[in-house]
Amino acid sequence: MLKDGEKGAILQRDKETYAIAPHIPCGVVKPETLRKLADVAEKYGCAAMKITSAARIALVGLKEEDVDNAWQELGLPPGAAVGVCVRSVKACPGTTFCRLGQQDSLGLGMQLDERYHGMELPGKMKIGVSGCPNQCAETCIKDIALVGKKKGWTVMAGGSGAGKPRLADVVAEDLDTDQALALVDTIVQYFKDNAKKNERMGKMMDRIGVREFCSAVCGR
Repeated sequence: MLKDGEKGAILQRDKETYAIAPHIPCGVVKPETLRKLADVAEKYGCAAMKITSAARIALVGLKEEDVDNAWQELGLPPGAAVGVCVRSVKACPGTTFCRLGQQDSLGLGMQLDERYHGMELPGKMKIGVSGCPNQCAETCIKDIALVGKKKGWTVMAGGSGAGKPRLADVVAEDLDTDQALALVDTIVQYFKDNAKKNERMGKMMDRIGVREFCSAVCGR
């Protein structure tokens, strides 16, 4: 039996089959990838194809002996679905497609995904990027959140939708894209240096103090 997360496979409720979820940066997928996912799901008799909360497409109900072949035929890297790491970067369409977008959330999300997806940390982390204050990427409950407004990016931190929900606190506002990326770098490094094992961003901030955290990462 595979350990949870081994070979990118997650044991299912029946304790016999597995789910795999290829990494799809910011949920943007090409038609040929969808065809390949469907072909593999049919070939190996998957019970379902499930769009996940991280905007991936999971193949559910794979037998253990089929996991290696399924990955080989997909030719895609696994999404970081378990472990203490950056699990996902979720981004809305932003100015790329949405008429309401005020900033390029998809472009920024892709940059963040390239930098951080799968990065090992003291605790798990989820990142969200929304192109306008409607926050369709559920940014207010992400460990690190970026919200696009007319004057630039608002960066927030400490959100969580877990057993004890917590809304993210505003860290800085009206940043351009380079400034926002630099601040995210600082926040991630601060989390690496100060979080306890398995501690989420919000719990660390509450333990240290939100004002102290914001002062530390903003250099003031």
